[in-house]
Amino acid sequence: MTWIKLLFSTLVTVTLFYLLQFPQQNLAPFPVGKFMNPFSGFWHNDTGSDEILSNRTLPGLKNSVIVQWDDRRVPHVFAQNDHDLYFTQGYLTARDRLWQMDFITRAAAGRIAEVVPGSVEYDRYRRRIGMVYAAENALKMMLADSLSRAALEAYTLGVNAWVDALGGKDYPLEFKILNYQPEPWTPLKSALLLKYMAWELSGFSEELMMTRTRLALGDSLTEALFFRPPLRMEPVIPAGTPWPFQPLPVPKKPAADFFQLPLNAALPFEPDPSNGSNNWAVAGSKTHSGYPILCSDPHLGLRLPSIWYEMQLVSPNVNTYGVTLPGTPTIIIGFNREVAWGQTNAGTDVLDWYEVEFREDNQWEYRYGDAWLPAQQRIERIAVRGGATVIDTIPITQHGLVVYRKHEKAFKEGIPTGTALRWAAHDPSNELRTFLLLNRARNYDDFVEALSYYDCPGQNFVFAAADGDIAMHHNGKFPLRWPRQGRFISDGRDPAYQWQGWIPREQLPQTRNPAREFVASANQNPAAADYPYYMAGKYASFERGARINERLTALSDITPEDMMQLQNDNLNLHARTALPRMLAALEKQDLSLFESRNLQVLQEWNYMNHRDSIAPIIWDRWWDNFQRLVWEDECYSEQYGRLLFPRRDVTVDLVLNDSASSFFDIRSTDDRETFSDLLLLSFQKTDQDLTQTYGTFSEDWRWGKSRGTDIPHMAKIPGLGRRGLDTSGDSMIVNATKKRHGPSWRMVVALGPEVKAWGIYPGGQSGNPGSKYYDDFVDSWVDGKYYELLYLKSPGDSHPRLVGKSILQGGAQP
Repeated sequence: MTWIKLLFSTLVTVTLFYLLQFPQQNLAPFPVGKFMNPFSGFWHNDTGSDEILSNRTLPGLKNSVIVQWDDRRVPHVFAQNDHDLYFTQGYLTARDRLWQMDFITRAAAGRIAEVVPGSVEYDRYRRRIGMVYAAENALKMMLADSLSRAALEAYTLGVNAWVDALGGKDYPLEFKILNYQPEPWTPLKSALLLKYMAWELSGFSEELMMTRTRLALGDSLTEALFFRPPLRMEPVIPAGTPWPFQPLPVPKKPAADFFQLPLNAALPFEPDPSNGSNNWAVAGSKTHSGYPILCSDPHLGLRLPSIWYEMQLVSPNVNTYGVTLPGTPTIIIGFNREVAWGQTNAGTDVLDWYEVEFREDNQWEYRYGDAWLPAQQRIERIAVRGGATVIDTIPITQHGLVVYRKHEKAFKEGIPTGTALRWAAHDPSNELRTFLLLNRARNYDDFVEALSYYDCPGQNFVFAAADGDIAMHHNGKFPLRWPRQGRFISDGRDPAYQWQGWIPREQLPQTRNPAREFVASANQNPAAADYPYYMAGKYASFERGARINERLTALSDITPEDMMQLQNDNLNLHARTALPRMLAALEKQDLSLFESRNLQVLQEWNYMNHRDSIAPIIWDRWWDNFQRLVWEDECYSEQYGRLLFPRRDVTVDLVLNDSASSFFDIRSTDDRETFSDLLLLSFQKTDQDLTQTYGTFSEDWRWGKSRGTDIPHMAKIPGLGRRGLDTSGDSMIVNATKKRHGPSWRMVVALGPEVKAWGIYPGGQSGNPGSKYYDDFVDSWVDGKYYELLYLKSPGDSHPRLVGKSILQGGAQP
């Protein structure tokens, strides 16, 4: 344990320095003596957490449970009934990830000020966007359903069985650093976690910026730049797929468009443009085994502890393996004997903003049609550590919660003031039931039944079964819209802008066993232009999806190893598409010695964003500089300020097909610049930028070093994350690894008579920074490696990688 003592000595020094920098603004007085206590302080956190859980009696269990532990600290839980299964899942997850579960649900609920006093405005924002409101609505449906209710209640009992047995010395390290105590778990916390993820994946909006852009540029230019068909798009559901149904009537568009900019409009709040994922399944006719292979690869923000926790859950009704979100029962992405499934973010818009007109003499009445309606009042009480409770009253209209009134300042940029938020996740739903049923699914019909309960956030669910079926469903609860509805701020006074129904689930884009022998998604448009419903969204450009389709089309006799290579594919299709045209024009220019060297590096590049290559950083910086030169003056208005930039593929289209475009002229100069001029100017700036940032041309320009990847601690506590990881890939590449974002769980499942699977995530099973299991997967993840997943059939199975067993006995009920 010597290395752990050394680690903690360093950690304490860094942490104390960090805390002492901000003693008043953010934290309660740091208890140095309590923290340094050798028997109950941080030193205690390096002992015992790596040991196999001892046999014990747990009140709340009905029968005995056996937990087999493998060499990566993955628990394989064997229970005699579902109650004990989810009780034990809660108990074991709390053992490894209690602080993570507590803190993320506090963040979702707007309760951080109870720990960090300076967080009141953050808490107010979380409550005003309706996180607790949404979770409460969802919980009602979860508890009304016998399957999800039983799982939630058992899981809650299991978490609290662990929490109740903790003494102060046993608290996870972050509780000691932040000087607070864990509290009992509740089913509402599980619902909050699901809504937190829903916001992360669907809580984005461009209405404010799109409204501003249209007012500045006018209708025709906005249409040409922002609503043009995406370049080289290969939709999730292949073009040519028939739509064998009679679509519902589309809501009638109001006679007059509504284009008004809300008061105090701020800059945009947008999701990370690299938020996304890959998934696919190949039919047995294309594989070496003759059975389907399914691959799931969700891309999320990277952090420690990891967003995922790996488990196998076995009872008489289920035997499933995969990853779960700590804080929720069930497996979210995984497989069982007969089927496998995974998700990518759909990106389809399920959030609109409505401008609300309140009555001047009564700020709790708002105009709707020809009437003034009373707003409901939701009262939130924000407890503050060491301070008075803050009372906040939120108006709720026909459209939703009014997040900020016109005179208030929004906490997040891009939240338009004086508007109401309509978000599909506010509606009652029971996504938990979907995953409980997926865990038990045996065939395609079971898969479809499970998805019928899933509403938000929209996801592309991939499916494969040992019986040969493969499928992809763009699934969720999506409003019926007229074309362009929801792309701009909506008129809350006009009832015509109200959502007027939903696309029937059976009419959503989906495919089963397509002729091309595979299904795949990479966050791109869900369907071709002939799909009869309007589905707007934040969709990925063509690169990842086209590359996956390219490789899956070319491959045959596919093995799991082929699929692992594809998940780690580093080909930069964006560069392969645009760079030859750009180089051909640049080669005619007069370049300096250093610029000529950079040109040669790009000419010799194989388009792979490998960590040892220098070309990717030159290309990455050149493209950014070039695109900024093209659009910076076009997308700025003296009256409205900064506007939206067109999508990347719009610029690529100009490069390939319209190099004489007037967009290449810099309006702020007297000269008329051309495509070639902008290429040269941006290339010259690229060498200057790289030299200034990384020094003269050297090893420091390598992609893995110049870009690198960080996995910060989720509370950004120094010393508890990993920095400067030497990674390949990039956001628009299949291996979508970025600075702090990337593949969060790579999984390859080979179905057949005996299911086999491989997987990895960038973290470790333990949430304790003093544990060797805290980040032990990270280095293998960086290198693109996988672990074979041990799928056990019974608690008596033997395997050389099994390292211990825990027997949990039922006891007297509490």
